[in-house]
Amino acid sequence: MKVMVAGVFDFLHPGHLALFRQAKKMGEIMVVVARDATVLKIKGKPPLFSEEQRAQAVAAIKGVDSVVLGDVEDNFKVLKEAKPDVLLLGYDQNVDLPALRAYLKENNLKTKIKRAEAFEPHKFKSSKLKKIFGV
Repeated sequence: MKVMVAGVFDFLHPGHLALFRQAKKMGEIMVVVARDATVLKIKGKPPLFSEEQRAQAVAAIKGVDSVVLGDVEDNFKVLKEAKPDVLLLGYDQNVDLPALRAYLKENNLKTKIKRAEAFEPHKFKSSKLKKIFGV
């Protein structure tokens, strides 16, 4: 089974590792790393590390089978190309679910959408960690 996980992964932490472990229990993991331009558009500021650096860091994690960069114009395009069996969303990942479901239906994709369980969110949340470390 092919499981897709997507995100910025700018400040890797144990919460991300827990997400990858949950995905690995389901099958082969493909991680989609957001492009720099996408991060800027969504968050209003550039990531700390470049898309290439973030992709290399994720690829080095044990259990991750493949890493790809997302598409700047169409966040869902990678779904059409990879055709994963499962899209595992982070427990707090902000996704337009109606649009995502419509895209899957329009493209005749049978991808199941699942939410990961939170892993100590009071400690391991990127926004909290960035504040603690002043980044």
